[in-house]
Amino acid sequence: MAILLKSRKEIDKLREAGRLVAQTFEVLRPYVKPGTTTAELDKIAEDFIRSHDATPIYKGYGGHPGGNGRPAIPPFPGTICASVNEVICHGIPSDKKVLQDGDIIGVDIGVILNGWVGDSCMTYAVGNVDEESQRLMEVTHKSMELGIEQARHGNHLGDIGAAIQTYAESHGFSVVRDLVGHGVGRSLHEDPNVPHFGRPGTNKRIQKGMVFTIEPMINVGTYKTETLADRWTIVTADRKRSAQYEHSLAITDGAPELLTVL
Repeated sequence: MAILLKSRKEIDKLREAGRLVAQTFEVLRPYVKPGTTTAELDKIAEDFIRSHDATPIYKGYGGHPGGNGRPAIPPFPGTICASVNEVICHGIPSDKKVLQDGDIIGVDIGVILNGWVGDSCMTYAVGNVDEESQRLMEVTHKSMELGIEQARHGNHLGDIGAAIQTYAESHGFSVVRDLVGHGVGRSLHEDPNVPHFGRPGTNKRIQKGMVFTIEPMINVGTYKTETLADRWTIVTADRKRSAQYEHSLAITDGAPELLTVL
């Protein structure tokens, strides 16, 4: 597929969708506490998104009936991905999953507003987390910021991945290889794919008008992953903790414009 470069007007539309995602995170924040279920967070997010004439893009996303050696995958059932502790991403909200003091939870939110997509993720601490989990969140957030700094016209996608990988690994953590950032526009997943590891000067050249996500998933232990029986939930192979942060951004003449902020 070709990379779809966005006009100034289209970027402004994407920013409107991204701002709604950022607002949803702020609405959720007070409820991310011990005793709340991930299903409760899901309902709060869905109600808020729909009240602003937008649609949760993850709900009903994906899935296929299987066949030809491929397993059946049901459509994703939630508004948010709620990924607790060792869950890297795509955690399914559940009324059986009760947040506990000391947990960390990655919440990924996607909306479609007036035909344009907003997509972002953040990791929250639940109550009082241990030092290692706090450091994991801080390193993951900083690695995303360092990746964003490399997202400039004329650089390469490999520059983004290299900045993230170098920083995360220098702190003793690992970078998930199996999952990447991606272009966004009228569809949730467009070209290009944006790996969070790599070598400077490699992969596609970054161009003005590109819009994509940078969303590193950083693990305490191994970078290897495992997909659970529900066909969605992806966990660390060693069951150690993982954190993720994500912004959607637009490439301009200078520094990238973050679209998923207030």
